[in-house]
Amino acid sequence: MNAEPGLPLERRIGKRSAGVIEKHLGITTVEGLLNYFPRRYMARGELTPISELPRDEEVTLIARVLSSSTRSMQARKGTITDVVISDDDGRSGLRLVGGTDFHGKVPGTLKISFFNAYRAKSELLPGRRALFSGKVTSFKGALGLTNPDFQVLDSDPFTAGSDDPEKLAAMPIPVYPATAKLPSWKIQKVISTLLETVDLGAVPDPVPASVAAREDFLPLATAYRLVHEPETAADWQRARHRFRYQEALVLQSALARRRSQLAAEEATARRPVTDGVLAAFDRNLPFTLTDGQAAVGKTLAAGLAENHPMNRLLQGEVGSGKTVVALRAMLQVVDAGGQAALLAPTEVLAAQHYDSIRRTLGPLSRDGLLGALGSQDGESVQVTLLTGSMPAAARKQALLDAASGTAGIIIGTHALLSDNVSFYDLGLIVVDEQHRFGVEQRDALRAKARKPPHLLVMTATPIPRTVAMTVFGDLETSTLDELPKGRAPISTHLVGLAENPGWAGRIWARAREEIDAGHQVYVVCPKIGTDDDGDFTPGEAEPADVGLEDNGRELASVTAVVEHLQDEPSLAGIPLAPLHGRQDPDLKSDTMARFLANTVKLLVSTTVIEVGVDVHNATLMVILDADRFGISQLHQLRGRVGRGGLPGTCLLVTSLERGHPSRRRLEAVASTTDGFVLSQEDLKLRREGDILGASQSGGRSTLRLLRVLEHGDVIAQARSDAQEIVAADPALDAHTELADAIDRYLNPEKEAFLERG
Repeated sequence: MNAEPGLPLERRIGKRSAGVIEKHLGITTVEGLLNYFPRRYMARGELTPISELPRDEEVTLIARVLSSSTRSMQARKGTITDVVISDDDGRSGLRLVGGTDFHGKVPGTLKISFFNAYRAKSELLPGRRALFSGKVTSFKGALGLTNPDFQVLDSDPFTAGSDDPEKLAAMPIPVYPATAKLPSWKIQKVISTLLETVDLGAVPDPVPASVAAREDFLPLATAYRLVHEPETAADWQRARHRFRYQEALVLQSALARRRSQLAAEEATARRPVTDGVLAAFDRNLPFTLTDGQAAVGKTLAAGLAENHPMNRLLQGEVGSGKTVVALRAMLQVVDAGGQAALLAPTEVLAAQHYDSIRRTLGPLSRDGLLGALGSQDGESVQVTLLTGSMPAAARKQALLDAASGTAGIIIGTHALLSDNVSFYDLGLIVVDEQHRFGVEQRDALRAKARKPPHLLVMTATPIPRTVAMTVFGDLETSTLDELPKGRAPISTHLVGLAENPGWAGRIWARAREEIDAGHQVYVVCPKIGTDDDGDFTPGEAEPADVGLEDNGRELASVTAVVEHLQDEPSLAGIPLAPLHGRQDPDLKSDTMARFLANTVKLLVSTTVIEVGVDVHNATLMVILDADRFGISQLHQLRGRVGRGGLPGTCLLVTSLERGHPSRRRLEAVASTTDGFVLSQEDLKLRREGDILGASQSGGRSTLRLLRVLEHGDVIAQARSDAQEIVAADPALDAHTELADAIDRYLNPEKEAFLERG
């Protein structure tokens, strides 16, 4: 039978079943459903610990029916069948969990109500074990399931006809990622039908035979059958191991192929000169580069001097001096007659880069002069800003300067990607905060160059090695892991208002103390206004889940906090100002300028100050409703203080009670300032899709079985194999199955993991 990967699903399982799968899972092809792997496997003797079930989530569990009763409804016709299920196995209070007896545990119970449900009344009899699927709710302290579906294990239709009771009892139960309308066992039934109709032996195998033999992998057809219909735990474990490596190989081969293609392109070499702007800049530097900055600088200089494009990721801690390293690379390109473009995610950050780079260049920065590139006089370079909200005249001049070559360094936002933007000779693209941009946007800027330009990607969010291998595998990586001299440590404290409500007033008294000492304060809020619906200005970091807290309390907003602080006795007479992404650009620039000049003492803002903002006199940051921010965002935010040699303090304020899962993030941030440790913790706590880019809003991970923290050895082996395969066969002409798998897996809709790279 035809097992073509793209074959429509309805050709194998019928139009009706295919329609249900497409509606609820979005899967339309044979391959898509074959690769819809179980999330986990349950043993038939296993009872799910009911006390450990997550609230407000769809779950699949095994439980024993404790009691069942049916009563008539009073308000209308019909009946209600109340079923109480338990994790008690019914033998002297013992509870079975994964086949192990635990003595002395109190059994958990859960109540389910079925309306007019003859099937529940007749099948869910006391003593029977069953699979239940539904959303866990809590009412008056009692757990329940909303709109559940169930399957009685005593009469399991998938194993009916088995004449070996022991074998039946040992068979694992696959549990698939399900929806409220499509429980796991119905997905399993459809997949079982598919397995009967597809010739699995005809499914193309992307893993080279030599690799499969070396690793002793199951044949692909066997792996598909055992991952969906295992008879023992060893069956699905071997199958998953095979598919996990296969997934890693496809991803790493895609990255290796892209890397090979980039390396084969011809770029203009931008070699250093001895008497240009860069040499003058280095002579005038008021500080000494750290050893790390100097080493990375040499690496970048060598890469820019090559006649094929440099493609490099520069990662470093908040405040490690990445901007100076990037500026030196830009000056080398300008000296060689080219232009450099710096792409920033927000207008606030773009303006901050523009001001700080001009300030850092000092007399070497040339503004508004007509003529050729600064490198031609060897003494100066024009820096130009281009954003979407600039006045028409200024924008027109900036476009002219970029196109004519007058501007050597062009700093901008997404506006740089517009069709009407052109460059005289674009030699280097610097992308700041890469996680805000996709490959598409990077390539749109690349297309504006005469020849493929060099690329430098910067991120202040440290990345675990395994993530870097998976997400940024097409880039070489450099790391700055030491802070410049004079950078003071930051102390971070968790302020729990639930257990210490009196601390609310102390926060503002603490802010006043800092201001009276001559310093300045940031206050960060998750929202702009009290009526905010989360529709933030494009490019501004959008906080998660803006709106009401779980307990109905309104989250802190910039407008409400400013209003409150104007009447706060502790801050009487203190000049303060709001800052957020919806303000007029001129107002934003003026506010930042006043804060930088120390005429504004306290700045109340959203996350527009998350990256790049550099005010040396700011020593205290108060983050309100800090539980609404992610680990990396909190780490970025607190990096705005302690930048001028003065010790910094960050207060993470939350109203959540002790023990709430979201407080674990805050505890992690308060416990360390090591971004690499935090990145590991971030990956553990967040859905992998958020970090790997399965969707910009944080949906299900693009990865099926691969987990970048758990399977680093698999990723490393696959990366080594992929590099060897691509080195010997760059076009993958001799590995057509692998090439086809890359094209299918990384189609435009699913190329999410590369969109961060």
